[in-house]
Amino acid sequence: MKAPKQKKNEKKKSHIPFRLNLLFFIVFLLFSTLILRLAYLQIVQADAYKAEVERTERTTITGSVPRGEIFDSHLNKLVGNEARHAITYTRGKNVPAKQMAAVAYDLADYISMPHTTSFEVDRKFDLSERDLKDFFIARNQEEVRDRLNDDEQRLSGSESYSVMLDKVEESEILAFGDRELDAAAVFKKMNSAYSLSTVNIKNQDVTEEEIARISENLEKFPGIDTGTDWVRHYPKEGMLRSILGSVTSEEAGVPESGLKTYLARGYSRNDRVGRTQLEAEYETVLSGTKSRIETETNSNGDIINRIEQYSGHKGDNLVLSMDIEFQEKVEQIAVDSLAEREGLNKSIYIAAMDPNNGDILGLAGKKVNDDGEVIDATSGIFQSAFNVGSAVKGATILSAYMDGVLDETNNVIVDQPLKLRGSEDISSVFNRYGAEAVNDITALEVSSNVYMARLAMRMGGEWEYTRDMTLDIDGAKLLEKQRRYFNQFGLGVPTGVDFPSDATGLEGQANTAAQGLFYSFGQYDTYTPLQLLQYASVIANGGTRYAPRLVSEIRDTNVETGNVGALKTEIQPKIMNTVDVSDEAMARVQQGFYQVVNGSRGSARSYFTGTPYTSAGKTGTAEALWWDDDNNRITDIDIINITYVGYAPYDDPEIAVAVVVPNLPTSGRTNRENTKAARRVFDAYFKVGEFESNSPSEPLETVEDLAEEAEDMATEEAIEEDEEENTEE
Repeated sequence: MKAPKQKKNEKKKSHIPFRLNLLFFIVFLLFSTLILRLAYLQIVQADAYKAEVERTERTTITGSVPRGEIFDSHLNKLVGNEARHAITYTRGKNVPAKQMAAVAYDLADYISMPHTTSFEVDRKFDLSERDLKDFFIARNQEEVRDRLNDDEQRLSGSESYSVMLDKVEESEILAFGDRELDAAAVFKKMNSAYSLSTVNIKNQDVTEEEIARISENLEKFPGIDTGTDWVRHYPKEGMLRSILGSVTSEEAGVPESGLKTYLARGYSRNDRVGRTQLEAEYETVLSGTKSRIETETNSNGDIINRIEQYSGHKGDNLVLSMDIEFQEKVEQIAVDSLAEREGLNKSIYIAAMDPNNGDILGLAGKKVNDDGEVIDATSGIFQSAFNVGSAVKGATILSAYMDGVLDETNNVIVDQPLKLRGSEDISSVFNRYGAEAVNDITALEVSSNVYMARLAMRMGGEWEYTRDMTLDIDGAKLLEKQRRYFNQFGLGVPTGVDFPSDATGLEGQANTAAQGLFYSFGQYDTYTPLQLLQYASVIANGGTRYAPRLVSEIRDTNVETGNVGALKTEIQPKIMNTVDVSDEAMARVQQGFYQVVNGSRGSARSYFTGTPYTSAGKTGTAEALWWDDDNNRITDIDIINITYVGYAPYDDPEIAVAVVVPNLPTSGRTNRENTKAARRVFDAYFKVGEFESNSPSEPLETVEDLAEEAEDMATEEAIEEDEEENTEE
């Protein structure tokens, strides 16, 4: 029985050498295949793979071009470009920080960088502590990483870098010499560039020597080049600066809020774009067409060649509707006016427009800052809203005509003080305690508050008046109706101006039935000076509301001379709407405006004595509370705003004017800078010789004027005393 077992074991052992031999044979085949493959790659495909290693890649990048410039109507430059030498850096693909730091350090031996901000009190740099640490880490990555413990070594991304920043000692960056500081400033600029984008390393105070040295050694500095940069300059200095707007810096680049839109349009993140006002409104016109450059990058991402495919096209130029000569005079009028006035937050807003097409002829907003300096505040013409008083009474009368409550058969109303339950008394300055019948034209001439309030009562359904009556009026519905009519004149709605900030004013809340009565003579809602100007223009031209227009033309640039070139686009006048009122009704309001300036009882009569032109207009005085800008709140300080709207010549208007003088003390009613300023603006436009005088004509305020006003104020005080006595009783 044992013999068979031995044979069986011997049979198993006889198979082992065969399996081992098979395994060795398979391994031999695998190694042979690997050797053959390596031989194929090294011998047959060696050149192909070498070429792949040395492969270059072509990519098209864009470059900035000078922005279009801004000119006045006679092609005098308001905003231009100043050419400057520039040293630039175009970042390649996947260029590591260590490589950029090395280039920055070498470049610092050829240029000096401006130092403008402080890291250390006794040494002025344009670098923060973080900037210096970034540069130190870029040059000493391995050393700083060795300072991390085991747990810190396992961190990645921003967490790892944050720990590395903490490992850099303050003494190490304080030890930087001038070259290291210059290099850190260069590195900061380089590191801000995105892949295949170009940034300015230095574009201020670049010397000819620096340009020459860099140009001779470009091969030492991958991505570095020399060129020309453009910065905005303003030949007229502060003129219209708050209207012209500003451009972002290269560091700020395109606004984050519109980043996706800008990138979709082909902008780079660091492109300078219009940030505010006209620069922003006309960005697509001013920006131009960017240059296109084809770049070659090697396998390391370094740019090894640049080929310009298209040199780009400078932005187109804006031609404004304004004339610098007239604008300068309007600004001087505003400055002179501030010297004459009193009150809190001294300011004045003056605007002039061609009522026949909407062309802005002149704008001036001036205010006195906390240091007593007069500064530009022209943007307030578009953005600041005020109670404007009786200046809007023309719109009130036309609203009544449109509403069907006023016509030639019922346009006479008795002006007498209104005493209504649940409301403050309403009276007219010219008639505080009497009774006088006036029509629509006379009501404008003498500025009857009662006439306007009675029209509002009619529009609310209340035709008769009795002393101490209770108004049976839906106040909210009345205000809605009044505003709808006022909107046709541009009051309370966007004007349509080609400007990014066009405020509409504030609407008061409809809490009582009588509030629509105060609305009728401008004591409720607020309006901007531009809205007042548009309203005055509608009256002047007979009912057409044109959108105010700052830019009248877009022009090319003459390639040979660099000056303004051919006309590309003429901006056509834009009609917002036509007021739905009869010609006869409009003519009566125009006659009322005429009487304000030329009638025997007109509030502006003595300010336009002896003018070689005939004008029409309307004054306004509004009671208000002072807005405290510092604390962003309404105070309990009583103030008045005085306004003026007008146009000339009366028969064939060429210019409409609006003036707002806000925040006067309640005792300053004799300081009529609204009408004085308007007179001087008309004189400047028509080139009247007396313009050079700060006082356009004598007497601007007669003894009779002052006596009448003193009597009015005395009467007001007497009435107030009587009311107080009655209240006490």
